[in-house]
Amino acid sequence: MKESIQLKQRFSVLPKVIYNAWLCSEEHSKMTGGMAVCNRLEGHDFSAWDDYISGKNLKLKENSRIVQSWRSTEFNEKEEDSFLEIKLEETKEGTELTLLHSNIPEGQSEHYKNGWIEYYFEPMNAYFKEKKTEKD
Repeated sequence: MKESIQLKQRFSVLPKVIYNAWLCSEEHSKMTGGMAVCNRLEGHDFSAWDDYISGKNLKLKENSRIVQSWRSTEFNEKEEDSFLEIKLEETKEGTELTLLHSNIPEGQSEHYKNGWIEYYFEPMNAYFKEKKTEKD
């Protein structure tokens, strides 16, 4: 049975900053610490974390929503892609990011939940704090 996870995280930057960083190879690499090859167009492939993650941009709504097919090298070749939806909502302090990761192979959701926190949210918070300080 496929699994899903939902996470929420607040960042002290505007949604457009996160949206642009997620879809820009250079910025995505800097904000996570892993090499990424990204694209800002629907239907185009991407990879992240030194090719550990790969997928395709399915739907993009500028500065507010990113939907991607998503898989890691841990997926069995016969496994379907999972789906990642990132929603960005502006708040008084910056942005609330809601991450919905669905169609995860059975037994792997806790692993990916921890991965999103450790390899995305934590480095993103540090990156955006530093980026904001540089502009102040």
